[in-house]
Amino acid sequence: MSALSQTEPAIGGAAPPRPLPPALWGVLLVLPALAMVALFFLYPLGFSVVSAFRDGDGAWSVANFTKAFAFYGRDILFTLMIVALSVAIVAVLAVAIGGYLTLGRNTTAVAILRWLYRWPLFIPFIVAAQMMRSFLAKNGLMNAMLVNGGVIEPLQAVSLLDWRGIVVTFVWKQTPFVALMVAGAMASLDRSGIEAARDLGAGRLRILADIIVPQVRPTLVVGLILSFVTMLSVLSVPMMINPNNPTMITVDMAYRINAHGDYGVANALGVVSYLMAGLVAWIYLSHGVRRGAGS
Repeated sequence: MSALSQTEPAIGGAAPPRPLPPALWGVLLVLPALAMVALFFLYPLGFSVVSAFRDGDGAWSVANFTKAFAFYGRDILFTLMIVALSVAIVAVLAVAIGGYLTLGRNTTAVAILRWLYRWPLFIPFIVAAQMMRSFLAKNGLMNAMLVNGGVIEPLQAVSLLDWRGIVVTFVWKQTPFVALMVAGAMASLDRSGIEAARDLGAGRLRILADIIVPQVRPTLVVGLILSFVTMLSVLSVPMMINPNNPTMITVDMAYRINAHGDYGVANALGVVSYLMAGLVAWIYLSHGVRRGAGS
């Protein structure tokens, strides 16, 4: 009787629910993130690309691109030159900062630099642009310090609120980001090669250029690509610092929408910026694939 009662739940009762497979749990965990990406990135991207190739009547056309290059072709080249120049300067400064943090022997200077160079990371672009407006203006803080220091005369003061101000702001804002990545990669290197080079009489600049930089080049390139894309998409800096023409295409996109309600040309300019960013990413990825195949 007791044996029969023990088997009754197994015979007459419902079967226990089967657990979900681990792969399904993984999909459920990433589903909210995928939904956010689809809603706030993929859908706007697809909508802007499609609308860039449609005219006012909804027909497929390249008229928006024709108008964009006719009106803003100079601004497209200006944008590419400004961002490329800023990325080049950021690369040099990031390597210099990371190299000094790795090879510097003055512990006080290294500690001050390690504490100081990260501060621009926490400042938004719009705040950085406003700061540079006060710093780089003709009667701004920079010229005031130069005049008070006797370096220049008051009549020699000039405003840098043009393309130079955009470059200065971009470099000041993005150098800490790349330097943080590069310095971390340098700190993780095996120091035996560095010490061997020092024992053989190599200077710090030679060690940095020939030993350290080749090993951290992938990290440096990733940081520069991310900085390129970031600077390409900034609106506040060129709008607040450079009131002249040519200007960056982010300002042109805002102008087409706010002044004319012309989303077609604005989206065409956006597609051009996508192509710029995609070209840079493709160059890096193809280079990485070739290196991987060669190794």
